[in-house]
Amino acid sequence: MDWNEELLKNRLAGKLIGHKLYYYPEIGSTNDEAYRLGLEGAPEGTVVIADMQTKGKGRLQRVWHSPAGINLYTSIILRPQIKTAAAPQISLVAGVAVTELLGQFCPGRVELKWPNDVLINGKKICGILAQMKTEADQIDFVVVGIGMNVNIRQDQFPADITDIATSLWAETGREISREDLIISLYEIFAKWYKKLLQDGFASIKERWLHYAAMIGRNVQISYFNETLTGKALGIDDSGALILFDSHGKTINITAGDATILKE
Repeated sequence: MDWNEELLKNRLAGKLIGHKLYYYPEIGSTNDEAYRLGLEGAPEGTVVIADMQTKGKGRLQRVWHSPAGINLYTSIILRPQIKTAAAPQISLVAGVAVTELLGQFCPGRVELKWPNDVLINGKKICGILAQMKTEADQIDFVVVGIGMNVNIRQDQFPADITDIATSLWAETGREISREDLIISLYEIFAKWYKKLLQDGFASIKERWLHYAAMIGRNVQISYFNETLTGKALGIDDSGALILFDSHGKTINITAGDATILKE
């Protein structure tokens, strides 16, 4: 199922997200291209879509496996009038939007893992990577990259992630239209993004916590060579994980990989 650029542009005309669209059969990274467009003044709601990426970007300098013809790789340019300190809220908006979308296909099985992974039955199906450009304490623009495993079969994953990754095809047993999926993604994202700007972060935070299986559980946080353990209590308004650590202190964790510990 190939992308139909003209049909996409027609279906997204006038929408908040996707009214300006750049499609590439192959690109290094949609985030890099969106960032370049942002520097050139691309308006809010501009999106970059690629059929495949040769240098797909994950968190902490990792690579995002990005084969052609089967998955969803997109980056969205936003220009929110919010302080730099509130920027991490945008990633949480994306997480809530993706989870709502995937819940239509796998109800009751989708969850969020801090800071920005989306899982089905404990396996990763989507990653979110946000990058921003700031001026003083204001945001110039934010690029939100979303990589979603859609029609990739289990035996098509690299050997090192086949046990920890999944796709919509693997979970539903059927092929999903990437075109319909990305349009729904943009619509749901726009809904939650407008809610953030109009009503503040409270409802997004509440929804994120609803999907976060690790809250109230004992977790391990790894960040390069450092490891912390404790109970995950929630998240603060900057998106940091609130951890009650093994020394009896409450600390806010801003980066790292979180794993739920077996009890």
